[in-house]
Amino acid sequence: MSNLVNVPKNGSLANTNSNANFPTISNWLEDIFNRDLPSVFTSNFNTGITLPKVNIKETADAFMVEMAVPGLKKSDFKIDLENQELSISTEVKEEKEQREENYTRREFGYSSFKRTFTLPESVNEDQIKASYNDGILSVLLPKKEEAKQKPPRSIKIS
Repeated sequence: MSNLVNVPKNGSLANTNSNANFPTISNWLEDIFNRDLPSVFTSNFNTGITLPKVNIKETADAFMVEMAVPGLKKSDFKIDLENQELSISTEVKEEKEQREENYTRREFGYSSFKRTFTLPESVNEDQIKASYNDGILSVLLPKKEEAKQKPPRSIKIS
């Protein structure tokens, strides 16, 4: 801690011990909540896997959701739509058992995740399509005709 002493022109000493270097409680709490949390807090505790990363792209005609989820099969995914919320989830259980003459070895695993997205009203819910290729789940969310961006045009003055 440093004590700064200003000597004004009139010759008297004034202690200007400023607390500017010390965070206030609100600054400290804000720092804690705005900081990136360690992966142990962002992972799914019961499965040990983190939520897959998602890219969302918008074009004039549609939105595209791309999710990196390698090592799964198409049949592992469940995609639901309810009240303008798109949910993508998976639940994979794996059990292996190896029996030998003197021992039995059993291994099992379980992993799951669920990501939910609120869709804008401009999405045509009847035309949503999904595909899974090379570890990338892609969900195409076409826009309604009235929501599609129209190309610029010139308007003639009469």
